[in-house]
Amino acid sequence: NAGLTDVREAVAGSLSAESGVKLSADHVVMVCGAAGGLNITLKALLDPDEEVIVFSPFFVEYLFYSDNHGGKTVIVPTHEDFSLNFNELRKALSPKTKAVIINSPNNPTGVVYSRAMLTELAEVLRQHTSDTGNPVYLISDDPYKKIVFDGVETPNIMELYENSIYITSHSKDLALPGERIGYVAVHPKCADAESLMSGLIFCNRVLGFVNAPALIQRAVKNVQDVSVDAEMYRKKRDFLYGELTRIGYSVVKPQGAFYLFPKSPIKDEVAFVQKLAEKKVLVVPGRGFGSPGYFRISYCVPDKVLEGSIHGFENAFSEAMK
Repeated sequence: NAGLTDVREAVAGSLSAESGVKLSADHVVMVCGAAGGLNITLKALLDPDEEVIVFSPFFVEYLFYSDNHGGKTVIVPTHEDFSLNFNELRKALSPKTKAVIINSPNNPTGVVYSRAMLTELAEVLRQHTSDTGNPVYLISDDPYKKIVFDGVETPNIMELYENSIYITSHSKDLALPGERIGYVAVHPKCADAESLMSGLIFCNRVLGFVNAPALIQRAVKNVQDVSVDAEMYRKKRDFLYGELTRIGYSVVKPQGAFYLFPKSPIKDEVAFVQKLAEKKVLVVPGRGFGSPGYFRISYCVPDKVLEGSIHGFENAFSEAMK
């Protein structure tokens, strides 16, 4: 089923207040985390060979989710600062485009898409829908939405685009990484909204999730407007960003989540990641996120771990520049 009715009502109430769009329990499906939500959504939406657009760098599993359900992933590059590149998006859109996935704050960059950027994105998709007669669904994968810094706004896409599907997980905003609990919410004016909701509920079963765990549904019911204290992540960001730029790394300062995505000082970032590993610093190569030449750092670790990594970052950089 779609989940416990009272839990879905609580989710709908919170999301309605945030987005300004009136939702009810009938627009919400409780799921086994955002990964479960994305899989049932793409299963419900995609016909064979239809296209799903993602912006690079992207969460590495998106490619597999599209492939799971017969879709083709189309990768659109972003600008140097990781902001959305609308010229490239227009080139990528086709009559086969079924959905666009965004993730803001972004994993792996920590970049947040501004209201102006999302407004333009919505307009581009509306124009494409008008030109082709085929609705394009905008899927917003938002598990980091509440983890932002410096007063940055994270608009809800439902405010801006009717063919929108909002997906989130509480593993990040409540710091419950072992608990796979989240939801999918469909805009009430979304194309084929009623059929889509039926499809989501059905796909939740046939993909083997069946239901989101009932006990943890109860646990999150009354904490829909609660989040971890983002200030602790901001302090970690400021420390690590300051140290990396002091050393000489080129990196866009993140506005949310808990990642940094620096440029590798050498072209082959896999080789540089190996060099860091030799210094006992563990990071992830950027090519898995669709952006070779970069690497991802996760700073949701104790402060002493961050402090202990600086020597390794500094030595690896010095060796790479010789």
